[in-house]
Amino acid sequence: MQTKTLSLYHILRAPKKEIKNAPVLFMFHGYGSNEDDLFSFASELPDELCIISVRAPYDLMPYGHAWYAIHFDAEDGKWSDDEQAIQSREAIANFIDEAIDSYSLDKNNVTLLGFSQGSILSYAVALSYPEKVKNVIALSGYVNRDIIKDGYQNKDLSKLKFYCSHGSVDQVIPVEWARKTKPFLESLNIEHVYEEFPVGHGVAPQNFYSFHKWLKDRI
Repeated sequence: MQTKTLSLYHILRAPKKEIKNAPVLFMFHGYGSNEDDLFSFASELPDELCIISVRAPYDLMPYGHAWYAIHFDAEDGKWSDDEQAIQSREAIANFIDEAIDSYSLDKNNVTLLGFSQGSILSYAVALSYPEKVKNVIALSGYVNRDIIKDGYQNKDLSKLKFYCSHGSVDQVIPVEWARKTKPFLESLNIEHVYEEFPVGHGVAPQNFYSFHKWLKDRI
């Protein structure tokens, strides 16, 4: 595990194979978590990948981090701070370029893997900057159109591929929100898979095996 001083704190697993310009997978954790969370998957992911797990920029008390604030006492329920989310979208987009340059990675083989808030940001980054991303694994999230760059519909989205999954009894992000993803991606003619698993707000073992196979076929 190595790190360099870049704009976002992160931890890294170098490829287990000697590869020049290795493909890279960026991990983005959920609200209140940190870079160690999804990194627990790293040892099980394909050997040729460089894996970079990124810490969100906003600190929470007493611990944990967030990509943007959530106001749980908002009158209409949970309300996300879209301005902060857009700032995080830009920070991630810039960090992708930084990391590719610093670690000599393949800019044409970039995968984003996000959970919950990290998934929402992964959608936003990929659709705002499709030239930077090849694959997206979006776990337990949804598409927030308000944090995608204006004019995304007119960009070349043809190279993007999405694996999307959700727990059918998710108590944090309603599955109904996630179910809007499939028709949304279909409207943009983006290749995608959408699956549900009988769990809450988490990643079931069968979910991991499913996205693992999907990823292995596409890197």
